[in-house]
Amino acid sequence: MLAEGTTAPEFELANQDGEPVALSDFEDQHVVVYFYPRADTPGCTKEACDFRDNWDRYADADVPVLGVSDDPVEDLADFHEKYDLPFDLLSDDGGEVATAYESYGEREIQGDLLSVTSRNTYVVGPDGAIAAAFEGVDPEGHADEVLAAIE
Repeated sequence: MLAEGTTAPEFELANQDGEPVALSDFEDQHVVVYFYPRADTPGCTKEACDFRDNWDRYADADVPVLGVSDDPVEDLADFHEKYDLPFDLLSDDGGEVATAYESYGEREIQGDLLSVTSRNTYVVGPDGAIAAAFEGVDPEGHADEVLAAIE
C-alpha cells in the first residue's frame, strides 16, 4: 500500500464507455480510487453497489468515485449497466496502474497462481497526495468507512 502523504501516481485509463479518464481530471478535490479484482463477482458487486447506494452522499460532498480493475472495457460496460452504477469504472488492462498503487500481485485462486488486482481503496486529496488508504477491504459497508475518512 502507498502511505498516506505519498503523491498519488497519475494515470489515464478508459472508462466503461471507452472514454479516457485521468486522475488529473479531478484536481483540487478529493477523489476515491478503489481497486477490485473482477467485475460482476460477488464481493466486487457488493462493493460497487455499496458505493452506488451511498452515491447521493458522495455527490453532496463533491467526491467522485473511480473503480479500477483489469477487466476489459466491454465487461465494465456490462457491469456498469447491469447495476446502474453512477460512477466510472476504469480498465487497467495489464495492471500497470494497480501496480503503481501497490494493489496488484499474485494470489492463489482455486489452486492456480494468478495475477490479480487487490481490493484496496485510496482517497486522493485535493493536493494530489494520498489522504487515506484502506487495504484488503471488506466490501460491505466500505463506502461509509471511506466517506467518514473524507469528512
